Amino acid sequence: MVDVVVIMGSESDRAIANRATNVLENTDYSFDVQVISAHRNPDQLDEYIAQSDCNVYIAIAGLSAALPGVIASKTKKPVIGVPVSAKMMGLDALLSIAQMPPGVPVASVGIDNGGNAAHLAIRILDLIN
Repeated sequence: MVDVVVIMGSESDRAIANRATNVLENTDYSFDVQVISAHRNPDQLDEYIAQSDCNVYIAIAGLSAALPGVIASKTKKPVIGVPVSAKMMGLDALLSIAQMPPGVPVASVGIDNGGNAAHLAIRILDLIN
């Protein structure tokens, strides 16, 4: 079992993912890192989520930032969205993550703030462990 799964929509989001994993490396919590696009690899994403036994997802995405919402639509586990400053200084991604439809909650941290996403995941895990 892995505690946290960090999924980025593109390899170009690696620096943001590294900010999250740098924080997680200083804990006893386990994590896995994947590059799976909600648009380019939807079947792979569905399969990964269905097979995952993690407790928290961190989803890193820019532009339309669909990844966190797609993950949240497929699991009851907490999803933390990290908007990426790919265009419009990241405001497009931030709004996409923050404005989820009813019943599909996604927590959001600041633009490019993978570190805070990891800190939030740790707080969630501390509550359940």
